Amino acid sequence: MEVGMRFVKIITIVMAVMIVVGTTVVVVVIARRLGVPAAATAPIEVLLDEPAGTQIAGIATVGDRLAVHLEGGGAGRVVLLDARTGAVTGRIVVRAGGE
Repeated sequence: MEVGMRFVKIITIVMAVMIVVGTTVVVVVIARRLGVPAAATAPIEVLLDEPAGTQIAGIATVGDRLAVHLEGGGAGRVVLLDARTGAVTGRIVVRAGGE
């Protein structure tokens, strides 16, 4: 009977150590993931071929795109840019009166 109790005590101690080690590993992994700053992206430079007098009226993010609202130099328009590369991915032009 004493051999059986000794075995139960050893198993209990081993499981307790495994729980403490496992909990520590989980806490450390979570702390590292929360503590790592997001990877800094390299700044991009974009040259938009727009008419003289064009001004940026606003910028918004749309998923992984930037929507740049342009005014002046013609009809109002929105240029869609890839946020990572700066490439123009689309244009939305607003024409008054169904021109």
